[in-house]
Amino acid sequence: MYKPQSLKVYFPLPNAGRKAKIGIAMASGEQKSPPQTQKLQIYPNTNSGVSPFWKEKYEREAKRYWDVFYKRHKDRFFKDRHYLDKEWGEYFSGGGKKVILEVGCGAGNTIFPVIASYPDAFVYACDFSPRAVELVKTHEDYKESHVIAFVSDLTADDLCKEILPSSVDIVTMIFMLSAVSPEKMPLVLQNIRKVIKPDGYVLFRDYATGDLAQERFSTKDQKISDNFYVRGDGTRAYYFSNEFLTNLFKENGFDVDKLHVYCKQVENRSRELIMNRRWVQAVFRVSDSSKLFSSQKAEANNLDGDNVDKEIKQNNLNGGFNDSAVDLSEGVAIDMFGVLPSSEYEIIDINLRGWNFKISLLSKEYQHTCKSTGLMLWESARLMASVLAENPSIVAGKRMLELGCGSGGICSMIAARDADLVVATDGDGFALDLLAKNVASNIEPSLLTKLTTKRLEWGNKDHIESIKEVVSNRGFDVIIGTDVTYIPEAILPLFATAKELIATGGSHEDGNVPALILCHIFRRVDEPTLLSAAAHFGFRLVDKWPAETSSNLSNSIIDNWFIENGLKDDLPSTALNILLFCKD
Repeated sequence: MYKPQSLKVYFPLPNAGRKAKIGIAMASGEQKSPPQTQKLQIYPNTNSGVSPFWKEKYEREAKRYWDVFYKRHKDRFFKDRHYLDKEWGEYFSGGGKKVILEVGCGAGNTIFPVIASYPDAFVYACDFSPRAVELVKTHEDYKESHVIAFVSDLTADDLCKEILPSSVDIVTMIFMLSAVSPEKMPLVLQNIRKVIKPDGYVLFRDYATGDLAQERFSTKDQKISDNFYVRGDGTRAYYFSNEFLTNLFKENGFDVDKLHVYCKQVENRSRELIMNRRWVQAVFRVSDSSKLFSSQKAEANNLDGDNVDKEIKQNNLNGGFNDSAVDLSEGVAIDMFGVLPSSEYEIIDINLRGWNFKISLLSKEYQHTCKSTGLMLWESARLMASVLAENPSIVAGKRMLELGCGSGGICSMIAARDADLVVATDGDGFALDLLAKNVASNIEPSLLTKLTTKRLEWGNKDHIESIKEVVSNRGFDVIIGTDVTYIPEAILPLFATAKELIATGGSHEDGNVPALILCHIFRRVDEPTLLSAAAHFGFRLVDKWPAETSSNLSNSIIDNWFIENGLKDDLPSTALNILLFCKD
């Protein structure tokens, strides 16, 4: 279901008595002003970022998050970096046997291509994830005569305990430094400075500011600090500007030998996306203290904005590196574009009252860190789907709208069999993409003409008008929502949206009164709050289940949905509730 991240909702407010009842504050001294539409912002602005509690947690548990990453992906996520010889071959070749240090070695995607190209080289490899180091050690090409891998946190552990001082010719840092909080980056470079030779080089590639992933992060509450963001799995990424990167290395004993920002458009045909990748590639050398000032001045002249812009333009015109030089696995999924890789999904079998679905959902292993609740299937959706399967008359010949459908869509798919039209909605783009795939792969083609998916952020006027057009402004006879009532600030927009989209008219005698049905487990929002918000927008509670007393059962509409079909015996949770509203 859709969990709004930043939502501004506009709707007219009723009289002062109800304003006080639902807790919407009005400015004093304006009683004589004409009524105006009030703006209610139910979430903080998107640039509010990560709270101090979570910042500290992500920093404290950084090792654990990366360890979980390698437990999940093993050596399958990143591709081997065979472009190293082409891009930096001049540093690896010549001058005898090279001693190389790979920091943030991961599963060995840099190490083993280097050894294959330069069999005389000796490589030290470190990572602060024990699981990553174990993957390196169990690789078929791992031989201690060529590689020594060890666990080390370069912000805290002294490299000299593993490597002789001033003994390393080349240090490779490939998409590693971006995972370190910016205030601790100097510690990493000072550590490296101890073991690198006076004529040694650091070969660097990492994310650049302006990359598509950074633009996506900026629309979510995932900002830790300037250019520093947390991903959905708890790992972090920093996006480097030329100025920051140059100053960082200079202040810690390195000069810039080369620095380029590269731009490349990557096409994801399956998602019909053109994605702009930006990364910085650089070579740093140990500073010559006797020439430090003049070197800094020369580099500053060489790295001014105009020159960098010219380099970027030239790289775009020439296509930058050839395709083999662009490691598309470098965060193409979670990292770069906010798209989960296919390995993060699992297919689950759902058997409900004669209906069989194979639904693609976020795997359970990933659910605890994902912010998109719409990529999961909740108990209330299972119950409501069973109710619709056993009671087709609820939607038969009617227009049905599902709010906060999420990616599962089982209620809408079942309703499409008997309804005249079904519109399944959610405000999360990824959930809608997955929903469309689930719908296409689970229902017969004849029903596809009756079921459509649409984006709907509650309170968004453009989205509401777009959905009204689907039903020619006639409204919907039935609106359902499963587990859409757990965010207190979203309750008013929910009912405001339902008011705009529910049909008018109907008669109690023939049972065709338009209805709003909510199925949920009470979490952060209790029933009195829901009823107050519903009344505020003209919705009256007609029935609820479970009933408070047995005397109410004989007249219960909802309880009749459960009679003689065994639904009560199959409840996924005894805490589930159903509320049935009609419009006054």
